[in-house]
Amino acid sequence: MSGQKGRDVLIKISDGGAPEAFTTVAGIRTSSFDLKQKSVDATSMDSPGGWRELLGGAGLRSMRVRGRGLFKDAASDARLRAVFLSGELCGFKLCVPDFGDFTGPFQIAQLGWAGTFDGEATFSIDLRSAGQVTFEESA
Repeated sequence: MSGQKGRDVLIKISDGGAPEAFTTVAGIRTSSFDLKQKSVDATSMDSPGGWRELLGGAGLRSMRVRGRGLFKDAASDARLRAVFLSGELCGFKLCVPDFGDFTGPFQIAQLGWAGTFDGEATFSIDLRSAGQVTFEESA
């Protein structure tokens, strides 16, 4: 497999409709998706050799998504702002090229804007999974 373009890693926000349609969050320059699984320690006095044992299939799974980019004042910016200010959980689709898409409900944990007098306006976003996230492999 050859290398992949970072610009093809996309964060998409749901329009909240039925059926759901997704719009790419405009202006993103960098994004990262992190999956996390908290383990459940099942170690006891009977554990062989005193080695830690983990309970498979248990624990808490979560996903964190971060993005930074240019503020474009586009429709996706307005949707992000509305979702954040209302506190609603919203559907997002997170696309990784030649790998697949993660889809599920997320809460916008942080939404920020910044700028300097001689530069562009930027924004940042931090999403936290708020339910089951599904994965669909790329075709």
